[in-house]
Amino acid sequence: MASVIDVPAWDDPRLAGYRAVSHPHAPEHEGLCIIEGRLVVPRMVALSREDGRWHAALQSVLVTPAAWALLAPELGDTSDLTVYRLAADHWQALTGFHLHRGCLALARRPAVPSLESIEPALARCIVVLERITNPDNIGGIFRSAAALGADLIVLGPGCGDPLYRKAIRTSMGATLEVPYVEAHTWPEALAWLRARGYCVVALTTPPADATLPEWSRPVQPLALLAGAEGDGLSADARRAADITVTIPMTGRVDSLNVATAVSIGLYHAEWTRQRDIAN
Repeated sequence: MASVIDVPAWDDPRLAGYRAVSHPHAPEHEGLCIIEGRLVVPRMVALSREDGRWHAALQSVLVTPAAWALLAPELGDTSDLTVYRLAADHWQALTGFHLHRGCLALARRPAVPSLESIEPALARCIVVLERITNPDNIGGIFRSAAALGADLIVLGPGCGDPLYRKAIRTSMGATLEVPYVEAHTWPEALAWLRARGYCVVALTTPPADATLPEWSRPVQPLALLAGAEGDGLSADARRAADITVTIPMTGRVDSLNVATAVSIGLYHAEWTRQRDIAN
C-alpha cells in the first residue's frame, strides 16, 4: 500500500526537493527532476517500478487532498510509494505557480547516454536537434516522436532539458519514455551518423535540395535534422546533411514552428515508407 503522510506546512523539511520547482535549473543541478500533472505522475510511478532507465528512480509524490482523492484508486495500492499530502492553501508558497493541478512527483535523473552508444539496427528513425531551447518545443518534438514512430532523439549543442518539468508536461510524459542521447561533438556527430549508414535529412527554409513532397524516406536508417527556433540550422549542420528538404508554404510566413515542422517531417517519412512497402 502507498504510504500517505499528511504534511502540516509548505516549509516542512520533507518537501525540500519540491521547493526547487519554480527554478528551471535547480532540480537538474541536484540530480533530480520534477514531474507534474495527474496524467503524467501515474506514468512516472509505473516507470519507476519497471526495468529500464527509470527503475526505482521515484522518490515521492506530493498531492493536494483533492488530487489524491482522484489518484488513490489508481495509485493507492502501489507498494513502496511515499505520498505527501499538503493542503491546497500551502501550495502557492511552496511552488509559486498553479499549473501542477495539485500533483507533483520527485525522481532521480537517469544518466544520459552519448550518441556513440546507439545501434543503427535498433534505431531506424531518429530525430537530431541543434540549439532548440524552448521547453514547449522540446516537449512537442518528443510527443511527436512517440506518436509518429521515431526511435530516438539526439540532442546536439545548445538544446534544452527534456526533463525540465514544462517539457515533460508539454510532451504528455513522452520525454520520460522516448530514448534520447547527447552528441558531444558537432557537427562531427552528423558525419558519425552518416558513416554508420544513416541518411541525414535536414529540414530547412528555402533554398533546399527538395521540397518535402518530392522526397521519400530512404531504405537506410533516417536521421531527421532540425535546428534552432529563430535561426534554423547552422551552416555547418546544413553542409553535413545528405540532403536539405523544405516544407512548401503559402508565403504568408517564412517558417514553421520547429516542433510542427518535425511533426510534418516524421509523418511524411512514415507515410512514404508505408506507401513504398505497399507498392
